[in-house]
Amino acid sequence: MQPYDERLTAPRSWWFIAILIGFATALIMLPFGALPMLGGLIGGAALACVAVSSYGSARVRVVAGSLVAGEARIPVSALGTAEVLDADEAAAWRSHKADPRAFMLLRSYIPTALRVEVTDPQDPTPYVYVSTRDPEGLAAALTAVSAETA
Repeated sequence: MQPYDERLTAPRSWWFIAILIGFATALIMLPFGALPMLGGLIGGAALACVAVSSYGSARVRVVAGSLVAGEARIPVSALGTAEVLDADEAAAWRSHKADPRAFMLLRSYIPTALRVEVTDPQDPTPYVYVSTRDPEGLAAALTAVSAETA
């Protein structure tokens, strides 16, 4: 059983903007006739929707003793304490408190995050910053997996 699994989906307003891009493409194609206009509507909207979907397809999971954040797979044994970040603290860690060596799975439309220290001496990464809608749940899942392996 997976203790934590979250998909960082894009907000609904982005999907609306993708449809508007389709209409804009249709208007650009209008001088060429009805069929190119229809192609512009379908093609523009489809391409914009693919872009929104691919950006919103990042997943955060705790599975098989690892934290999987996007493309990164980090063993829980290499992680230290987890710090739940509210909206203000998350914004600070995204900006002036950020370390350029840190791994960040950042989604600007998600206000809260979790910051986890990396304790592996071989890894130069000081911490992992993960945007999440449920930072308490992710911290609890990491703590549970860490307690199981200890």
